[in-house]
Order: sequence, then structure tokens, then C-alpha cells
Amino acid sequence: MRFSKSFFLVLITLFLAIYYLVCGIYLNHLGYTNTEALFYIEKARIVFEGSGNRIKVMGLTSPIFPFYSIFIFFITCSKTLAPVIASAIGTAVLFNIMAGNLVKRFNDDFYLLILLIIFIFHPGILFVACSGKGVYLVLIFFFLFFLNILKFYRSNTTFHISIASICLVILVFCDYKFIWLTLFFIPLVLSIAIQSLNLSEKESIFRLFLSFNSPSLRRKLISKTFALYIIIFILPIASVIGYKLLNLTHANDLNYFLESPYATWNVLSEKMNFDQMANTRGTSIIPEEISLLISAKALLFCPMIILAIYLFRRSTYQILTLLTPFGLIEFLHIKYDKTYLAYEYYLIFLILALLCITFRAQAIRRQKTVKLVLILLVPLQIFTGYLFLQKSFLPEERDFIKTLVTRKSGDTNNQSAARDVAYYLNGVSQSSKILVDDAIAYPIIAYVDNVKQLTMPYQDEFSGAIEAPQKYDDYILIATAKNPVTGYTQLNDKYIATIKLENSALNLRIVYDSEDWILYHIER
Repeated sequence: MRFSKSFFLVLITLFLAIYYLVCGIYLNHLGYTNTEALFYIEKARIVFEGSGNRIKVMGLTSPIFPFYSIFIFFITCSKTLAPVIASAIGTAVLFNIMAGNLVKRFNDDFYLLILLIIFIFHPGILFVACSGKGVYLVLIFFFLFFLNILKFYRSNTTFHISIASICLVILVFCDYKFIWLTLFFIPLVLSIAIQSLNLSEKESIFRLFLSFNSPSLRRKLISKTFALYIIIFILPIASVIGYKLLNLTHANDLNYFLESPYATWNVLSEKMNFDQMANTRGTSIIPEEISLLISAKALLFCPMIILAIYLFRRSTYQILTLLTPFGLIEFLHIKYDKTYLAYEYYLIFLILALLCITFRAQAIRRQKTVKLVLILLVPLQIFTGYLFLQKSFLPEERDFIKTLVTRKSGDTNNQSAARDVAYYLNGVSQSSKILVDDAIAYPIIAYVDNVKQLTMPYQDEFSGAIEAPQKYDDYILIATAKNPVTGYTQLNDKYIATIKLENSALNLRIVYDSEDWILYHIER
């Protein structure tokens, strides 16, 4: 019996999924965790196990698609491993999509082997697959977005633009910062419209000249440009406006999903990461990011993108398309100057390079030369992927590669201390109630056995419990003055002093004390 390539792709995809699952579960067992995965676990526990009004938690937790993607694994497999399982299977699906697109275009196992090697050995892909972060969804829909843009260039069919618009919507709801990608497509749409005109002239600049000097062509160009703007941008803009109105309705804040630590994990995480690096900047551990060198840094990370640009060197509009992610990362570095660019914004160049090679490699006559270049570039690509993780500005990214290589977790964000608190809380009486603030305590709540024991801000009684804890709860979890996030919660050492002044009869006894957390028992 002779098996088709589609069948072998399914087998390879299953192999990759199992490979990623084994690696991810092993790294989790060694102690590697990250704030994004813990945040999703905590919010999922509220949705499925909490008590009270959970609609706002379910509808306004952001980014929404990575959060929803763990639900099926949370219910059927493991509560604490659900994000890891989702990222492992999602990354395998990414390979299947890319490999399927490659096989459809030309029959050469060499390029499939190159793709497989990268998905097995590249540290960045392993990070996506094993960390439990939602980056895999970003890469999937980033790939599909640019794939359909390139398909449109070939077929001149607006169907592909419509699919690209849908992919852009999902991409934005996987990482809101990609909404700024639309800025760099505004001038590109004009180039796309020019390309869609039926003219004998091939060069875009001459096509533009001919269009503006002919009234009929000018009207057609304006109509097509406007139509393309509508097709590409109306759905993302309408979706974002609709989501902002949903936030306004349920949280009285248009930007709740962006700015509230109850809605998204990166509000506190990015601030803490920047503060940590600001404190170590004087020690010269790593060089400071310089805006003008961000694009050069992307080229160093992904030398394969140079080959991709070379393959499209005779297509102006396609070259402009490939340059839009460079504009995006430069813009993000300037706009979000209090954060460092995460690893995922460099990984998009690897995905884009592989897409371009898939599109153009079969059209190159000198196949041996292209294959030789790829043989040289792939080991370099894997090395730079490792180097960028090792020298990352973000502690969680450095922890991942350290755990992967040394099999010892760096635990830069002190998640083991949060687990210790959770294990202690699991030992208190099941009838006891505990007052906690999940804006900062979500790493603890992710490991607590019974979420119904906790009084949290999503519940209506939380405001009353803050003012009179003895009426609602038996314990209060407090962030100490040494806790780096103590300034982001009411439940800190200042709260204890204030509540004792207002209620002199309140009797508190310390039952658990660590560097970051104190648990008080309310004695009656």
C-alpha cells in the first residue's frame, strides 16, 4: 500500500505534537512556568470553578483567543498543564499548515526536511511549543494573513483579501499590538490596487503614472483602492470597536482589556520586566535596545529573511509587503518605550521567511545554489535563535532556555514561592474563606485546590470584605513590602495598618510568613 504525502504529514504532525508535549511537560516538571500561562489557568479556574458573576472574567480576559484555546484541555486533561498542551498541539498545527502549503506548491522533500529540522531544533519554536504561551496562535494567523496577501498578488482575487482580513482580526485578538500593522498596510494598499489593474506595464511606478494620466484608469484605481481599504480594514476596526464597547458596558472602561491587571497578564508583567532590567542596566549584563538597530537586530535573528527578500527582488509590491513587519517592530519600540520587544516579534520574521521561500524557491532555476544557501543558513538560524533567547531582556525567556539546556529552572519571577503559598492554603480548613487579590496573586490561585474558598475582586462581596474582612473571611493574604507588585494591590502592609485603625476590635494573627507574602488569620 502506497501512502500519500498528506498521510505522512499527519504522522509528522502527530510526532511533533507528542515531542512538544513531552518536552513541555518535562520542563514544567523541572519548575519552568511563566506569567501568561499561570494567568490563563487562574482565569479558567474562575470561569469553571468559581462562584458569583463570572461573565466579565469570561468575556473580557485578554488576549481572548489564547485564553479560550486552553478550555478544552483544562476540562479534559489537566488544569495546570492546559496552556502547555494547547501550545504543543497548536505549534504542531502550525507546522501542518506550513508543510501542507509547501507540498501543494512543489514536490521536493528537501524543503520539507528543512522545515521539519527548524520545527524540531529551533529554540524559538520550542519556546512557542513548550512554554504554554499563546504565541503559537499569533504565528498561525500571521502566516495565514501574509499567505493570503501573497496569494492575492498571484490571482488578483479579492477572496484572498477577505480571508486575510479575517486572519488579521484573529491576529489582533491574539496580540492587540498587531493592530498597528494596519498602519503600514495603508500605503501598501495603493500598490496592491495598482497591481490589480490590467496594464501591460509591469513596474509599479510606471503603472501609477499611467493610471493618474488616464481619467478612466484614475477612477478605476481610486475605486479599487477604496474597495481594498474597506475589505482589509473594516472588519478589524469594527471588531475592535465592538470589543471596546463590550468593555465599556461591563467594566465602564473602553480600554479595560488593555490596562487592567484583572483582564490581561502583561500589564504587571511588562512593568516588572522593565523595572528589573532598568535596575541591572548599569551592570552591563546586556546592551540596551536602540531604536534604529531594531530592524538590524531582526535581520541578525533571522538571516533567512534576507534570502526571502532576494527571492522577491523584482517585485516591488511584494518587497513592500515583506518590509511591513520591520516597520511594525520599529513602531512598537517607539510607542511602547517602557517595555522590551518580546521574542515573538522576532519569530514572525522566521515564519515570514519560510513562507517566502515556499512561494518562490521552486521558480529559481539554480536549485542547487538555493539548497546550498539553505543548508548554510539553517544552522545559523538555530544558533541565533538560541543566542537571542539566552541574551533576552525578558527573564521568562532566559529562564526557558536555561531550563532547556541545564535542566534547572532559574525561577527569576519567583514562582516557586507562589506555589509554596498555594500549598499552605490547600492545608487550611475547607470551610474557611480567604481574602485575596488576583491582580497580583494569580500565580498562587492557579495552584489552589478549591477556588470557591477565595474571595476575589470579580465577586460582589469583595468590596464589603475589604472594608470589614471579619464579616466575610477567615484569612487575608497580604503582599509584603518586599513583594515587587505590592504597589498594585490594596491588600498590602499599608492595608493592615489602615484596617486596624478603622476597626480596633479586629484581631489578626500571622500564620504564614515569607519574603513576598503574609497570611493573616482573623481570630474571633
